[in-house]
Order: sequence, then structure tokens, then C-alpha cells
Amino acid sequence: MMSMMFAIKAEVRYPWAERFVFSAQKTMYGGKHIAKGDTIFVFASENEGGPGLIANGIITSAKAIAKKRGIARQTPRVSITVKRTALAKRLLGRSELKYVSDWNYGQPDT
Repeated sequence: MMSMMFAIKAEVRYPWAERFVFSAQKTMYGGKHIAKGDTIFVFASENEGGPGLIANGIITSAKAIAKKRGIARQTPRVSITVKRTALAKRLLGRSELKYVSDWNYGQPDT
């Protein structure tokens, strides 16, 4: 089976850590299908004081969290462990992406 690529945006207290553990995190872009061996890009949430993209890694364990009974609409959640394979070489956060927020810019990056 081919490994997939995912992204996670969460509070990261130690961005230089060699291993990250995320418990019961909301998933993004099909993240409910995340599995051991998949690649992940780790974004330290700017809402929590983080700089944006900090690292990428490989999923070493993944467990889906069961939905709560009686709640009609729930975002899927997973608990994952990530082995960091590289630190970001440069910042990639909101301020670095601001220039591509003008949809009438006419360039391919928008």
C-alpha cells in the first residue's frame, strides 16, 4: 500500500523534539485515514503562539478516536505519534503566505 501525506496544525510545545505525540486531534484533509508509515507536515498553530510549519515526519502510530454518542456532526479525531524526519528550513506561516491572499494577483501561486 502506498503511503499518504497529511498535515496537522496543533499546539506544539517543543518544536525541536524528535518525536511528537498528538492526542485526540481534529483531522484535516482526509486525516481520518491516517496510518502508520504516512508522511505528515507539522504546523505549530499560530493561534497558540507557534510559527507555522516546523517539521515533517513519519507516523509511527495512529488510532482513531470513537465518536461521542448523541452528537450529530462531529469532526473525526485521531491520536498519533510522529517521528520527526526534518525541521523546516524556513518559516511558512500566515505572514509568509499573506501576499498570495489577493486572488486577483494574477500569478500561479494564488
